[in-house]
Amino acid sequence: MATSRRRLGRRSTAIAATAAAVALTAGLTTGCDAVNKALDCVQTADAIADSVTELQQAVENASNDPTQADEALDSIDKNLDKIGDKTDDTDVNKAVDDLQSAVTNVREAIKNGDKTPDISPVTDAAGELTKVCTP
Repeated sequence: MATSRRRLGRRSTAIAATAAAVALTAGLTTGCDAVNKALDCVQTADAIADSVTELQQAVENASNDPTQADEALDSIDKNLDKIGDKTDDTDVNKAVDDLQSAVTNVREAIKNGDKTPDISPVTDAAGELTKVCTP
């Protein structure tokens, strides 16, 4: 009987240790995945901030090279696609949607002949994206 209790005790200990190891591994993997997503978001938001700066400069110099604004807007679009594909966070998705809408409005303004479109909604939306991406 004592042998039987020891086996049962060892088995229970082994099962508990295995369960704990699985839970810990799952927790670490999930935690790392969340951190990686946050870092991707921050890095992409930083790239978007750079593109917004380029857009500001392009709008200021629109008479010299009107294609610069399109290039900056294309860069923002590309980075927005990256963030949208990597997150399921509702705040980030809302910020991405708001920024996309602002970019579309600037594109339309340029297309309609506005040489100095209001880019403050783009700047504001990019700031919001940076804020929600910060871990």
